This record gives sequence, C-alpha cells and structure tokens, in this order.
Amino acid sequence: MLKPEVEKKVLLFLKKIPNGKVATYKSIGDRFKLHPRLVGLVMSRNKHPELYPCFKVVKSNGELGGYSAGGVKKKAELLKRDGIQLKRRVDLKRYLWHYIL
Repeated sequence: MLKPEVEKKVLLFLKKIPNGKVATYKSIGDRFKLHPRLVGLVMSRNKHPELYPCFKVVKSNGELGGYSAGGVKKKAELLKRDGIQLKRRVDLKRYLWHYIL
C-alpha cells in the first residue's frame, strides 16, 4: 500500500525537474525507496498533470512509458514542447536530470 504522504512527495518532486530534462521511474524510485512500478502508479493517479509534470518521467532505457493524461502521443508532444528531441526514445545521456540529494 502506498502512503498518501509518499505519493504527495513524489508528485512535488516532479515540479523540480527542469525544463528540457527528464527523470526515470527508477531514479525517482531510488530517491524515495520505491519500486519503479510504484512510481508509475503514482504517475497514473496524478489528477493534475498540468501541476505535476508526470510526462517528464520515462523508462530507464529511454522509452516513453505510459501517460494516463492523453496517451503516449500526447506525452511525446509535451516532451518535444519542453525542448526534448525524440527519435524512438529519449537520449538519457543528453536529457536525464541529475539532481542533487
């Protein structure tokens, strides 16, 4: 069971991801000691994607993953609008956000 306060911390963390950068489900999971699938669950429950930009979270291999607020096409569109160039995947060497704990 995911505690509401943990879910809120994860959502607030999304607001810190700079424009033109992404985080991975795994990196967020590592930060909050959660399995990456639980991070995905938090993203899928995000009722305010305009406030908490879950579109900036991708898989560890650079694939987009899902997006409950409009599908993968919408996620790709939002990432491109945010300044991230896409081929089939996000280039994590270029766009992965390396936050300081």
